[in-house]
Amino acid sequence: MITLTPEAANQIKASAIQGRMEGIPLRFAIKQNSDDNGLQYAMGFDDVPGNNDHKFVSEGIDIVIAESSIELLQGTIVDYVELEPGKFHFIFLNPHDPNYVPPKSE
Repeated sequence: MITLTPEAANQIKASAIQGRMEGIPLRFAIKQNSDDNGLQYAMGFDDVPGNNDHKFVSEGIDIVIAESSIELLQGTIVDYVELEPGKFHFIFLNPHDPNYVPPKSE
């Protein structure tokens, strides 16, 4: 399903503490654009379970995903990286994304 890197998990845990959301699952959602087939991602803490949610744990984080997002999120890795000096962002490494380029092995 979705795999969180330790860096992503640490940032999610810190965000949960800061927002007083500890113990609330993290929801991931995805939508495919009709114009360019690009993918849009959403994530946020969600304590309202859906009937068809898939639930699992990665790096100690409880994750929920709606049935409608499962196929496009399968195999995605979520990382938290410094893209510019001092600017960190979540990135989605998704083999279903038409713009995805696998990381090069060194």
